[in-house]
Amino acid sequence: MSEQQASVEETDRYDVEAVQAKWLPVWEREAPFTADEHSGKEKRYALTMFPYPSGDLHMGHAEVFALHDVVARYWRFRGFDVLNPIGWDSFGLPAENAAIRNDTHPAEYTYANIETQAESMRRYATSFDWTRRLHTSDPEYYRWTQWLFLKLREQGLAYRKNSAVNWCPQDQTVLANEQVLADGTCERCGASVTKRELTQWYFRTTAYAQELYDDLDELQRTWIGKVVNAQRNWIGRSEGAHVGFAVEGHEPITVFTTRPDTIFGTTFMVVAADAPLAASLVTDAQRPAYEAYVEQVRAASDIERLASDRPKTGVDLGVTATNPVTGEQIPVWATDYVLADYGTGAVMGVPGGDQRDWEFATAQGLPIVRTTQPPDGFDGEAYAGEGPAINSPAEGASAPVDLNGLGVAEAKSAMIAHLTESGAGEGTVNFRLRDWLLSRQRYWGAPIPIVHCPSCGEVPVPEDQLPVELPDLRGADLKPKGTSPLGAATEWVEVACPACGGDARRDTDTMDTFVDSSWYFLRYLSPHDATQAFDPALAREWGPIDLYVGGDEHAVLHLLYARFFTKALRDAGLLDWDEPFSAYLSQGKVINNGRKMSKSLGNGVDLGAQIDEYGVDAVRLTLVFASPPEDNIDWADMSPAGSLKFLQRAWRLSGDVTSEPGTPVADGDVALRRAVARTVHDAQDLIENGYRFNVVVARVMELVNATRKAIDSGCGAADPAVREATEAVALLLSLVAPYVAEEMWERLGHSPCIANAAWPVVEESLLVAESVTAVVQVQGKVKARLEVAPDVSEDDLRDAALADPDVVRALDGREPRKVIVRAPKLVNLVV
Repeated sequence: MSEQQASVEETDRYDVEAVQAKWLPVWEREAPFTADEHSGKEKRYALTMFPYPSGDLHMGHAEVFALHDVVARYWRFRGFDVLNPIGWDSFGLPAENAAIRNDTHPAEYTYANIETQAESMRRYATSFDWTRRLHTSDPEYYRWTQWLFLKLREQGLAYRKNSAVNWCPQDQTVLANEQVLADGTCERCGASVTKRELTQWYFRTTAYAQELYDDLDELQRTWIGKVVNAQRNWIGRSEGAHVGFAVEGHEPITVFTTRPDTIFGTTFMVVAADAPLAASLVTDAQRPAYEAYVEQVRAASDIERLASDRPKTGVDLGVTATNPVTGEQIPVWATDYVLADYGTGAVMGVPGGDQRDWEFATAQGLPIVRTTQPPDGFDGEAYAGEGPAINSPAEGASAPVDLNGLGVAEAKSAMIAHLTESGAGEGTVNFRLRDWLLSRQRYWGAPIPIVHCPSCGEVPVPEDQLPVELPDLRGADLKPKGTSPLGAATEWVEVACPACGGDARRDTDTMDTFVDSSWYFLRYLSPHDATQAFDPALAREWGPIDLYVGGDEHAVLHLLYARFFTKALRDAGLLDWDEPFSAYLSQGKVINNGRKMSKSLGNGVDLGAQIDEYGVDAVRLTLVFASPPEDNIDWADMSPAGSLKFLQRAWRLSGDVTSEPGTPVADGDVALRRAVARTVHDAQDLIENGYRFNVVVARVMELVNATRKAIDSGCGAADPAVREATEAVALLLSLVAPYVAEEMWERLGHSPCIANAAWPVVEESLLVAESVTAVVQVQGKVKARLEVAPDVSEDDLRDAALADPDVVRALDGREPRKVIVRAPKLVNLVV
């Protein structure tokens, strides 16, 4: 660069703060991203997981919004009418707990944070349609959450029952199975989860277990694999049989097993200690020991109970069951390694084929019988693999069915046929998935719209009385106590029964906040409609969502619940989709120095401070350019300062262009025009086929360099090819750096907003290469590179290679023994 050019670059500097202050009010006024269902254009629905108002935006928000915005803005350039709404998931435990710590009402805390985040989002220049803004804690929203609850109840999909539930001792509320982490702790606060016996509300997610499982095959094409696998594993489909074991004086014990071929090896039964079945089976003599054991079991979480390294304990219930195939009497034990809500809460103990059963049998001195022959050299304990059946029946024993010598699949089929014929069992499918527990014993949530009447029982609140609004309870003690604070709001709780008019009480539990987020994408379709939750006609027009962007921390929780709601509402006649999210893009995390950002670790990065120092565009560009979307980003390795320097360099191009807008470009610099065409073509392919936004940025950087080189090498700022290239840079940059792009667009002579422009049209002829570089190798070493026509023939390429001076010198008079030609890229000479 010359001294004069350097001097110009020092004086002609891009003022980040001035440009941001200039364009934000323009975008507010113009509102270019307002969706119009009456536009007649093809529609695209772009959705990002809406934020929780726990404070100002953080680096995770910055990443997901930047990635999401690339697609939303790109679709708009391509001529689609794009729905890209925003709202807040504003009910829930974190906001309530934070409000309590700050001695503030949850509503004050939540809505103050929402306004803070909203202001930051506007500054961050995301292309949201602000006319559709919603908050799930608004009565206008949760009125319809309550209506949908009642709708699902009409379908038999919402019900109340008593059972052992997950209990968070810190938050003093129940948790769904999906909200207990793998280490047995609460996903919200980290406390160790225990069990309690409570009557709670559930959604019958198991009614859709098979469909939820099967439809993952289709989602596998457009969802990230680990998310699909997480859902598949959580639903946990397994094929097997239900088998009945007779118990004298009691109903038969029914168990589910995936290996009915191992019944000959069943030497005991185990029942979940906290299941009603165990309490009904235990003899009087064993009851004191059993009850003491149950108290011990209830102190452990499900995860702890299922841990493979946990000692296997239990209590003999004092009764026996009859093995339906051998006729033998086998003891029945209560244990902690069987869960009450899995299958029937009872398991047949097959220590020869199950390691947990082996460990339990060994600890309790129970018999062990192998029913599958392990391979030669097997030196383990239980064996659950393939092999011929043995001891089925044992040598010299008689039995109604003989499986010996059969492979596992044949033996399973033969045993299921026998069980079905004899009436002792039948083939069936079982799922790990349990129904969704949605009750919460906390204040800040949508009240459950049910009235409990001594005469009428559970009575739904009439539709014209919705919403059942939360009482204000300002000044009341909302600290978690194990029962809902709403129970103390006497004037709110005590009501007349809607059915008989007698004295009744409202249900004092509130709904899990995941209920709100299971249908919010539908409310965006008609957020101000006071007559219905959403317009089914608009749902048909806009849905399902074309692309959903968010973190894979919701791989099971939110995504599974939203899928369930969609299927339930379809069956209620309100939707014609099977799945809510046609494609799902999962972004990685923003970490710092190799670790998750944390105040306790002192490695947090303040988003606001980064924006103040480098500007919105530099932060957005850094996040998008760092890596493919699904990878983690270590901010310690990033350079927003470098991003800002690049943006300034791109911006300067717009000040160098001297040709007028609309100048014919046909006679412009061909090399530069080819670079523009290739960049635009590649960007389109990279966005649509793999979301490789970081590579798009790299291509734009190359185009900026090519344009600067063309200007500085004599092509001239007046060359229309320079304008074409600079306009392409502005349009492509607007996907990630909207402030710089808008400023460039104005300097190029265009009216705002750049978002209203169209995607650049590529002349196909410019994508055809004029020449191709052919590599010539002699004995495997590159000796020459030839510029040849793309359609060069093999003969012509061979002749050109043999005539090249460098190749002639390499051959040194020797005749090639073999000439291998791969036109137009390669010639390989073997001597």
